[in-house]
Amino acid sequence: MPGWLTLPTLCRFLLWAFTIFHKAQGDPASHPGPHYLLPPIHEVIRSHRGATATLPCVLGTTPPSYKVRWSKVEPGELQETLILITNGLHARGYGPLGGRARMRRGHRLDASLVIAGVRLEDEGRYRCELINGIEDESVALTLSLEGVVFPYQPSRGRYQFNYYEAKQACEEQDGRLATYSQLYQAWTEGLDWCNAGWLLEGSVRYPVLTARAPCGGRGRPGIRSYGPRDRMRDRYDAFCFTSALAGQVFFVPGRLTLSEAHAACRRRGAVVAKVGHLYAAWKFSGLDQCDGGWLADGSVRFPITTPRPRCGGLPDPGVRSFGFPRPQQAAYGTYCYAEN
Repeated sequence: MPGWLTLPTLCRFLLWAFTIFHKAQGDPASHPGPHYLLPPIHEVIRSHRGATATLPCVLGTTPPSYKVRWSKVEPGELQETLILITNGLHARGYGPLGGRARMRRGHRLDASLVIAGVRLEDEGRYRCELINGIEDESVALTLSLEGVVFPYQPSRGRYQFNYYEAKQACEEQDGRLATYSQLYQAWTEGLDWCNAGWLLEGSVRYPVLTARAPCGGRGRPGIRSYGPRDRMRDRYDAFCFTSALAGQVFFVPGRLTLSEAHAACRRRGAVVAKVGHLYAAWKFSGLDQCDGGWLADGSVRFPITTPRPRCGGLPDPGVRSFGFPRPQQAAYGTYCYAEN
């Protein structure tokens, strides 16, 4: 019929419209300008606490004039923290991480970042940004630490922490609030816990391996979520994350009160271990001790690597807890921690 488009004409029209749309949207393929930063081969860099980690950032060629800016994306604060700026010749560090960071300078095109003495709080997402005044470019990398997640609640009982108290509690136990990805990894490794806890991003979740009525119902196993909560008002437990230790944890037998436990560790040039210390020793050193021992927060726990009868009564490895006995109760040994 007159006025109708033929099929070939319609196809040419759609192709023209598609091209115009993508140019309007800034399609990178329509602007083949210079791309100076090479994409990283590995976007996730794995390390452990105390190690030296290198985050690769390499230029394919150098612009006439440029700067490279390294920053860390803080998931809990929704902001980026400046670490280091370099112009290829000189570099300047910023903030607490900048004091431990330097440029690798393996060759003239190398803008990689080296972090010495990696800490728990160093884990996360980093950005290497090339600033040349024309077309800024960036690559993103993730520093991931090998570690262990542990649930934590105070002696007052469950659901006592707002977000900021949970964050402080983890730091006091040689840890930090876990991220969702860390909790997910712990769940795949066997963490099953019914109490909901804060995560670093500000959400509240809990991992379930064996679905059951008191633990979110009898649906599929997985990570149950309460979603983002009010960080000041809402109260839950905490999921903490810790990594390998610089020292060692050892058990001192006896029937000690908490104050006697502190004295026993001091005599051995050590301190009473924190909860994070015990979990790290269980995870990375295979600590296996079928005896309850005092920890610095006043709780009594013991680590089991090889489950066996009359040693906690559970079929899986883990750190068992007797809760928070009276500090004057002389019934337990103690776990001490000594720096190497």
